[in-house]
Amino acid sequence: MCTLEKRGNLFILTLTGDDQHRINPKLIGDLLSLLSQVKAQATRGSALITQAQGKFFSNGFDLDWAQAAGSEQGASERLLHMVESFKPVVAALLSLPMPTIASLTGHAAACGFVFALSHDYIIMRRDRGVLYMSEVDIGLTMPDYFNAVFREKIGDASARRDLLLRGLKMKGDEAVKRGVVEAAYEGEGEVRAASVRMAEELGKRKWQGEVYAEIRKGLFPQLSAVVGLSHKTIATPKL
Repeated sequence: MCTLEKRGNLFILTLTGDDQHRINPKLIGDLLSLLSQVKAQATRGSALITQAQGKFFSNGFDLDWAQAAGSEQGASERLLHMVESFKPVVAALLSLPMPTIASLTGHAAACGFVFALSHDYIIMRRDRGVLYMSEVDIGLTMPDYFNAVFREKIGDASARRDLLLRGLKMKGDEAVKRGVVEAAYEGEGEVRAASVRMAEELGKRKWQGEVYAEIRKGLFPQLSAVVGLSHKTIATPKL
């Protein structure tokens, strides 16, 4: 369901296939395993790009898998299991000792949008793909860590309102204007190239990874706390 490629100092995590990359226990397990590999192999100058094949970055939790439980209670239990199981993925990205970029060449919806926001930067397509929180439209409440992601990752209160309370399907240019994503480009090739350029530029700074991760956790204290991460001070000057 996903692969990891190391290209010099860059790690490229790819959600493979032409499906919607629905987030289910199998994909969550794969993501945690690969992110653990990235962390173990990190050096100064490392950076992570997460991307996906096909029309979707991710269309959120696998509701078909939840409903396959065969009862309302069973479906609810499976959905809660996915909600709780995905929290460590957000924690892993927050504590990763390197810059992270979500490279979106397709739609990112619901948990898939949260997955993208859990990276340091988002680069998306201008000509295709939307950011969308479907919860208000399909009648689901938001987990506490989803709310924390939006509170601390999107500074524009009106953007948060429109995404969460109007179910706005936000396209690339608007997402850039409202500070939700870093940049938007025409076409898949341009998005991928821009993501690599940014990762390489960030990598050239050769920051100390543990320090970078601690600064990130301190920047998003509510989110870090709700996913179970503690923040510590590291007093190690660069020599």
